[in-house]
Amino acid sequence: MTEPAHKIHDVPDTAELADIEALAVELATLAGREIVAAFGTIFAVRYKSGDAAKDVVSLRDPVSEIDRRVEVLIRERLSAQFPDHGIIGEELAERPGRNSDFVWAVDPIDGTTNFVNGFPLFAASIGVLHRGRPAAGAVWCSVSHALRCGVYHAHAGGKLRFDGVDVTPRVNASVLRRLAGVPVVADADEAGWETRKTGSAALECALVAAGSLEVARFAAPNIWDVAGGVALVQAGGGIVHAHDGKGWTPMQAFSAMTRGTEAADLRFWRRPVVVGTPTAVRRMGGL
Repeated sequence: MTEPAHKIHDVPDTAELADIEALAVELATLAGREIVAAFGTIFAVRYKSGDAAKDVVSLRDPVSEIDRRVEVLIRERLSAQFPDHGIIGEELAERPGRNSDFVWAVDPIDGTTNFVNGFPLFAASIGVLHRGRPAAGAVWCSVSHALRCGVYHAHAGGKLRFDGVDVTPRVNASVLRRLAGVPVVADADEAGWETRKTGSAALECALVAAGSLEVARFAAPNIWDVAGGVALVQAGGGIVHAHDGKGWTPMQAFSAMTRGTEAADLRFWRRPVVVGTPTAVRRMGGL
């Protein structure tokens, strides 16, 4: 009896990961192009339900027509090249390839509130997981260490790159007070950091990977918010810790979680996360 294709190899080889990374970059670039074209124009915006039972709308969770259009384009391109791979997207509930070892977690615009308000801090995140472990990531960012928009990308075991160019985080030893991304700006101020909140977890992960932020903590991100960024942080030499309700522990993989009466699914993963340099993550985890 022949094993399904996705069960044949336990670990993806370098060539396979390189192909996956290349497509992730293509998709992130596509998303960035659509975002740039729409930024500053007038487009439809709706708000997700805050409490379905009470028919309440949450003004904290906007969705633009651009979010949905970009995710549709990404899904079409992804299914054409890797039809057996799984997809988890923020905007569309369809879950093809649920049993595949490879799952793509897609956030077409991370930081939509910033985007719809014309505040230019946001990202488009493509994360690829292999059996829950980060395999590759590509995050288009509206800002970067290079003072322009572009795509940070990497695959497991590879280098962190920005638009194809190696990025080696460099730290000025004369800077004694580094920057930390936090859910609430005052949280980490007394721990020796200047704190920042951009409104985009994917963007902050990319800036941590590139060394612009030393560390970032997220209260309860969705898998599509951080899957791509985690791959970047690891490629840049950083580490990731997650909180399991009891304490912070090293995060090896994303795992399926339940929501209400629904069966366990990677789509429902949500945990507090800290990413950054090993020393900074351990300090931040003590907060």
